[in-house]
Amino acid sequence: MDKHPAITADRVAVITGAASGIGLAVAKKLGAVGMRLVLADIDRDHLNRAVEDLLRQGAEVHAVPTDVSDPVQLAALKQAADAVGPVALLMNNAGREGGGGILAGPDVWKQTMATNLMGAIYGVQQFLPGMIAADWPCAIVNTGSKQGITLPPGDTAYNVSKAGLKAFTESLAHDLLPTRGRVSAHLLIPGFTYTGFTKRRGAAEKPAAAWTADQVTDFMLAGMARGDFYILCPDNDVTRDIDERRIAWSAADIIENRPALSRWHPDYAEAFKAHMEERRG
Repeated sequence: MDKHPAITADRVAVITGAASGIGLAVAKKLGAVGMRLVLADIDRDHLNRAVEDLLRQGAEVHAVPTDVSDPVQLAALKQAADAVGPVALLMNNAGREGGGGILAGPDVWKQTMATNLMGAIYGVQQFLPGMIAADWPCAIVNTGSKQGITLPPGDTAYNVSKAGLKAFTESLAHDLLPTRGRVSAHLLIPGFTYTGFTKRRGAAEKPAAAWTADQVTDFMLAGMARGDFYILCPDNDVTRDIDERRIAWSAADIIENRPALSRWHPDYAEAFKAHMEERRG
């Protein structure tokens, strides 16, 4: 399979939120092609188990327990990664569920924004200068969410954090234009994926509608190889066409001056249903 040029043996890949789920699945794939791995996670026990798993695979792996909401710890992660070798790939994958609406307490909002948005910003600020100064291909992947695009009601803090991450990553990609593709940015937008989040919601086994973390990883790596910025993943229940129609409807709220989040507005239920069912020429 074709690979993004940053994915090269003996170069360093730094992955946050790497102890489980998508982060660990990506680490296994990159380790298998010979990249040196620097894995960061706030959960030390899960991180140590991930390292043991990767060592059995034969990967070179270094664990750096890290709370990405703390810029001092991100600076320490950068220092540790530079000691391993030339950093070519940064994946800002660490995230947390928000778990609250508009009136959620300040701790929910602060912690969700600090991890999901500021953690990625701190990571980019630490690693980007070295990538720009380097003379090898580099890539930055930020793990977003469809909820940061269509903003389904309920988990407002999470939605806002991921909407901010989308805007930040788009701006990052634009600012990297002078590198002429040598340093690229990518927004990973997973579909329904069976991860630790899913398990904590009570799903002991993978739901039929969900993709595995390995499927998301394979889709991400293929998208990076094509040079895609938006890596919009389907799942076993939602196709690319469904995603595109939902996103198009959300964007048209502004153009048509509809009520905010009209997809969930009772007065627009029939119009949205017709939009989703109309044939495309």
